[in-house]
Amino acid sequence: MHPEDDLTLTEVLGERQHLLNVSFRMLGTAADAEDAVQETYVRWFRMSDDERSLIRAPRGWLTRVVGNVCLDMLGSARHRREEYVGEWLPEPLSPDSPWESPSEDPLDRLSEHESISMALLVMLESLTPAERVAFILHDVFAMPFDEIADIVGRTSQACRKLASTARRHIDERREQVTPVDQHDAIVREFWTACGSGDLTELVRLLDPNVVTLVDGGGRVRAALKPIRGADNVSRFLLGVVGRQDAIETRVESVNGRSGLVFRHQGVVVTVASFEMRAGLITDLWLTLNPDKLRTWNKS
Repeated sequence: MHPEDDLTLTEVLGERQHLLNVSFRMLGTAADAEDAVQETYVRWFRMSDDERSLIRAPRGWLTRVVGNVCLDMLGSARHRREEYVGEWLPEPLSPDSPWESPSEDPLDRLSEHESISMALLVMLESLTPAERVAFILHDVFAMPFDEIADIVGRTSQACRKLASTARRHIDERREQVTPVDQHDAIVREFWTACGSGDLTELVRLLDPNVVTLVDGGGRVRAALKPIRGADNVSRFLLGVVGRQDAIETRVESVNGRSGLVFRHQGVVVTVASFEMRAGLITDLWLTLNPDKLRTWNKS
């Protein structure tokens, strides 16, 4: 192998983490992100040496390809999620997750850290695949719209509109984000109320229209439909907590914000994520599907 070829191969393989960062934000689960990156590398090595020699910026080529792969996967994911048992949630991330990388983006962009918050990942599910790809690639990874246009098969101007639509919804949410210290305090108050069985205190911490989604994926017993309203959610939670004598629960970082992690004999069995507004919990997301807890249970 020529020394230049060896250098290029090292450069290409060194982009794996970057590609995982892109694909996780696109797809919402570690398994899908890994599949997208694997397919991207398959396409790289499927080319001839002559074809690869024409690529002057491997990182840009790989990013465009993984974006295209993710676009295809997002299209098929919508069909799969229609057949999913119960509610589908993005995967919760542990504090040492490789997807929680520090941002090098300008301050006026959505930071890489903020872009893996559970609230944002859930909201991204409401976007079309093209909107999601355009927004993530431009607002998080600073890819020009001309290059995004090649990925989604639309004009540069159309891609700008796709990202703008997504950004408008996200900016509305960002204006109401609870400060980190307040978020942490409310989570701790919430768990204290759950542990004491104090229904009145628990209701006080919940928005009247709070919604709880539980993702069991058909793998474990879980509520199949959203639970709505402070009273219903409180009674559901107190009923669940009352059956968890052998469970250890701790406040830990989940997707960069305080959440609750439940362990049975050292194995994470549930992760709780929260969204708040005006000092009240508006959304509670409970992930029980063991397939989405693998990064928490790495040996």
